[in-house]
Amino acid sequence: MYAVFKRELFSLLNSLMAYITIGIFLLATGLLLWLFPDTSILDYGYAELSGFFNLAPFLFLFLIPALTMRSFAEERREGTYVLLATRPLSDWQIIMAKYFSCYLLVIFSLLPTVVYYFSIYKLALPIGNVDSGAVIGSYIGLLLLSAAFTAAGIFASSVTKNQVIAFAVSVFICFIAFSGFDAMSRIFGLSALEGILLSLSINEHYQSISRGVLDTRDLVYFVSFVLFFLGLTRWVLGGRKW
Repeated sequence: MYAVFKRELFSLLNSLMAYITIGIFLLATGLLLWLFPDTSILDYGYAELSGFFNLAPFLFLFLIPALTMRSFAEERREGTYVLLATRPLSDWQIIMAKYFSCYLLVIFSLLPTVVYYFSIYKLALPIGNVDSGAVIGSYIGLLLLSAAFTAAGIFASSVTKNQVIAFAVSVFICFIAFSGFDAMSRIFGLSALEGILLSLSINEHYQSISRGVLDTRDLVYFVSFVLFFLGLTRWVLGGRKW
């Protein structure tokens, strides 16, 4: 499993697409948080990163599918997955190796944004007047959200040989899971149905963790979401192998 993980990670690091997507993510967040007057922290007047944590999920809707779209689609298009499947590795080991390599790259893209926290920490009056607990909770929520999006992206890549189709399917799944259930909960008037739809929404659980409260229900939701889509990936690959 480690050999597949290392091969996949080095393949992503040698890919120009990975650097372009991560660069776009950092450039977009930097411009929106510090330069554009409508969203700038400097014009907002408060030492907080709520703007970044509200913006990052929508950027991840495109960043993560761009990183995961090639994981299985390219292997199947080039025929190298047959060689990979004949090695003494289970389907779960192959899936987890690809999943963790993509997820680690997403974490790498988040690391430079820690500079934003230290910047507002120094700019605050008095220095250090920042709600660090909320920032830590928001980062944990963002890590859990990116784990869920990565699992959905891995699944989308397993159902097709075309990377563009895998990207589109992944964006659609992530968008529905993040914003779609929220929108549907407002359409239907039944309160019972509204509660069910909100409980299925990633945004609802993400906002809950971002408030600095780690609820077991939110953690169970994200773990279940990841396992569900990785299980679907295992089912797709197992069916094709059979």
